[in-house]
Amino acid sequence: MPGRPSRRSLLAVTAAVPAAGALSACSGSEGRTARTKGGSTRITFWSALRGSQEVVDAFNKTHDRVQVEFQQIPSGAMGGYAKLSNAARAGNAPDVATIEYPQVPGFAIDGVARDLTPLLTDRLRAKLLPQALGLTTFEKRVFTVPLDVEPMVLHYRTDLFDQYGLQVPRTWDEFADVARTVRDKSRDRRLALFPTDGFTQFAAWAWQAGAQWFDTRDGAWNVSLADRPTRKVAAYWQRLVDEDLVFANASESRQHDSQLGEGLVLARLSGAWDAGAQMNARPGQKKQWAIAPLPQWDPGHPVVGTHGGSTFAVTKDSRNPEAAMDFIEWQVSHPDALRARLSSGTSSQYPAVPGLVSVGRAAFDRSYYAGQDIYRLFQEQADTIRDGWVWGPRMTATQRVMQDGFARAGGGQGSLLDAVHAAQNGTMPDLRALGLSTTEHST
Repeated sequence: MPGRPSRRSLLAVTAAVPAAGALSACSGSEGRTARTKGGSTRITFWSALRGSQEVVDAFNKTHDRVQVEFQQIPSGAMGGYAKLSNAARAGNAPDVATIEYPQVPGFAIDGVARDLTPLLTDRLRAKLLPQALGLTTFEKRVFTVPLDVEPMVLHYRTDLFDQYGLQVPRTWDEFADVARTVRDKSRDRRLALFPTDGFTQFAAWAWQAGAQWFDTRDGAWNVSLADRPTRKVAAYWQRLVDEDLVFANASESRQHDSQLGEGLVLARLSGAWDAGAQMNARPGQKKQWAIAPLPQWDPGHPVVGTHGGSTFAVTKDSRNPEAAMDFIEWQVSHPDALRARLSSGTSSQYPAVPGLVSVGRAAFDRSYYAGQDIYRLFQEQADTIRDGWVWGPRMTATQRVMQDGFARAGGGQGSLLDAVHAAQNGTMPDLRALGLSTTEHST
């Protein structure tokens, strides 16, 4: 049943905010008004991304006109987004902030992220992967600039696959067959984990299957979290959980750390970025991991969704948006920026500028993956990202409700599909409270 549309348009809240943002900028603290020092323009940058300090250091060494003051903040889920929202309400948000893709619409609607359309050069637009830029564009307005785009891939233990005589699954049917073989051959091991805190993983699987949780046709937010492709994905993973073919627990937990550290999980389904995280977290498993394409529903027409990825916003409070945009453009498109980020040894981000892939390939230490050219694989998979996916205006709330349902389902209370329906029911009141035009579809 469609929800009752409001009188506001898709991003009408944003249109009401610039005046407040301008007032905030004028009435901010003294620290916000002192924007030049020693002949250079000073801008502030907040991020939780690994390697950001190295990037800022490299920028400051090679630029005189603009200098960046960097502050490491917690990840969004650990308080970084709350910190940014609170700073924006006080009128002293940084010039540049990192925002992950699912949160871009919300920060645009709240007026924190500035409309960058007039600042985005044709040069940069031409360099960016269209699917990545599409995720930050609403009503033909660009609100953030993509840094990376992370196609979901299959990470697997080559030594354990060899031990059990397993072939890398190319389809989801084969994935279930391999999972059954692992369960039958080992009491303690399982092929993979269904992450009960894995909203973004589940979204990527639904995205791959053809789901469209949100769309913005006719100037409204149309919500359909339980569409046919999503129901197919939920039923598939429910079967794996019911048949004890996968673990079902939180991925961000000591339990899962033990599962990985003790070799109880043979494969992980996550974004390209996780290659660097794995290398950093478990150096003792060097040469035991490889990466393969994500299993497909239709191998003749491969497609994937993304898991992870970050973008950069210029906030409404910035007094120097042009300088902020210069820094962003350098950070997402210059080879030295990617080299600096990779020099931290903790990142394997796939750049949203495909022209930097050769830089990433050359800079990344392949020895952990026994020489595998993982960047070439990432490039092939990025080309299959399904275009047209739209994140909703309040994904943090949607995520919380869905993951609560996943946790109950993992404990045998309810189902994954119940969690999906609950997430839709929990999402609609927030959207209506914003005064956004909405429709709701339950089938």
